[in-house]
Amino acid sequence: MRGLFGNDWNWIAAGAVSAALLLGLSFLTHFPFLVSAIISVLVFAGLVFVLAPRQLFEGLDLRSLSGSKVAFARELLAQAQPAADRLAAAARSISDKDMQAKVKNLSDIAADVISRVEAKPESAPAVRRFLTYYVPQAAEVAEGYATLANRRTPSQVRLASVGAVITKLQDAFVHYADSLADSELGTLDVYLRLIQESLKEDIGR
Repeated sequence: MRGLFGNDWNWIAAGAVSAALLLGLSFLTHFPFLVSAIISVLVFAGLVFVLAPRQLFEGLDLRSLSGSKVAFARELLAQAQPAADRLAAAARSISDKDMQAKVKNLSDIAADVISRVEAKPESAPAVRRFLTYYVPQAAEVAEGYATLANRRTPSQVRLASVGAVITKLQDAFVHYADSLADSELGTLDVYLRLIQESLKEDIGR
């Protein structure tokens, strides 16, 4: 899932490109300044649109969903996404390969759960505690491990203690990811029962 951006980086990037284009057209190709300005404005407008930060639930038909469920999911994801981004950054900053892999696994699970909740907002209650508690806490712990490990003389005892917590967090992350899958399978079970009942009515089996 692409990150949920909250800044104006697209305007900055579009402005920089269009300004460079204006200078290039005016001074290198000797285009008339007015023509160069019009082209640059059109390029700026296009880049602002193309580079615009994606919005939550982009492409999802929200008309078929309860407004309260969407609002609840939006609130949870707004809290979880920054923490998930921190978790991913912490994984990249850890040099120990084994611990880096464990933290990256946490980051991958967090990203997967967030993506699935965005695709299915009504599933958010099943992972509320995961999104609002475990993901932010995992980010704190992973950042703490990275800070400890980067010391000139890190305490091996403290590193082992924090590492043990990260290992246990993996169990919690897997549990919540599976609980989300279980809730989806519950819907599948309902569909299967309905199909079986329809088959029994239609063809007697």
